[in-house]
Amino acid sequence: LLVFGYQNFLELCLEPEFERIMGEFAEINRRVFTAFARLPVNFVVCHDDIVTTKGPICSPRWMRRHIFPRYEEFWAILKAAGKEVIFMVDGCVDAFADDVMACGARGIISEPFTNYKAIARRHPDCFIAGEGDNRVLMRNDPAEIRAMVDSMAQTGRMSGGYMMCIGNHIPWNVSPEGIKRYLDLSAELAVR
Repeated sequence: LLVFGYQNFLELCLEPEFERIMGEFAEINRRVFTAFARLPVNFVVCHDDIVTTKGPICSPRWMRRHIFPRYEEFWAILKAAGKEVIFMVDGCVDAFADDVMACGARGIISEPFTNYKAIARRHPDCFIAGEGDNRVLMRNDPAEIRAMVDSMAQTGRMSGGYMMCIGNHIPWNVSPEGIKRYLDLSAELAVR
C-alpha cells in the first residue's frame, strides 16, 4: 500500500504479474528479517495492516497464497535465532488470527474491533493486547469503564499472556478522570 497506494494496489494485486512484484518485496523483507534475527532482543513486533475495522482488505484465498507463506518464512528466520514474533495489526483481525498464529506468531496486538476472547479460547498460550476501547473512556461512564476493564481482565485470565491496553489508543480529548478510572480499575481487577 505504501508503494502503490490503496486504489492502485487493489487494481494490481489480482494481475498475474503481481506475483513477480511480491517476490521482489519478499527478497527485501528476507534481508530485513535476517538483520532482525541478529538483534539482541527477545521479541520482534511485525506490523502489517491486513484488515480494516470491518475485517479483511484482501480475500482469505489471496492472503493464503501471497502473504501467509511469507510470514511463515520470515518468522521462521526469527524463531531460528531464538526470537518470538508479536503480530500487530490495526482493525478487526478475527478472520486471520488463526492464520497468523499458524505462521508462528507468539501473539497479536490489535484494536477493540477484534474478538479477543475467541482468540484466547482457540490459542490459550498466546499473548494478546488491544481489547480496551477509547470510546468507552471518552464517555467517562464509571459503570461502563468498570465493565470494560472487568471484561478485559476476564480475557487476560483466559490467555497465556495479556496486556491491559487501549487498542485504539488514548487521544488527547479523553478526560483525565476517565483515564485515571481505567488505570485504577486495571490495577484493582487485572490480577491473575
